[in-house]
Order: sequence, then structure tokens, then C-alpha cells
Amino acid sequence: MIEVICNDRLGRKVRVKVNEDDTIGDLKKILAAQTGTRPEKIKLQKWYTVYKDHVTLRDYEIHDGMGLELYYY
Repeated sequence: MIEVICNDRLGRKVRVKVNEDDTIGDLKKILAAQTGTRPEKIKLQKWYTVYKDHVTLRDYEIHDGMGLELYYY
């Protein structure tokens, strides 16, 4: 289990515990449950890399304690 910190730049930081084998889509579903938004309205990125739903966290080399940018459509 790893902990990922998602910052929406509006003052909200969400800490989520996930497995490295989970996909970005799974992470979005957990974030949606915690933030009260729908998963398809969430966009995750780091700098200019927008993460796609079907790729795993391990493939993107997302590790424990890593911070991601959380945007809403």
C-alpha cells in the first residue's frame, strides 16, 4: 500500500491509500468518493503529464508520498 497526496490548488489536499497495481481510474474512483465529485470529472496530472485511466500507478512510477495535481472538469 502506498499513500498518494492529491492537491486541487483550491486549499484541499486529499490523502489516499492505494496499491501500486491499481489503475489511475481506480484512484479517481477513491478520490471521487472522498471529494464528492464524479470520477469522470477528475483529471490527475503531474506538471504537464496528464495521467490516463487504464495505466497502473507502477507504470507511471508513482511512489509512496508522491503528490499529484487534482483538477476538475
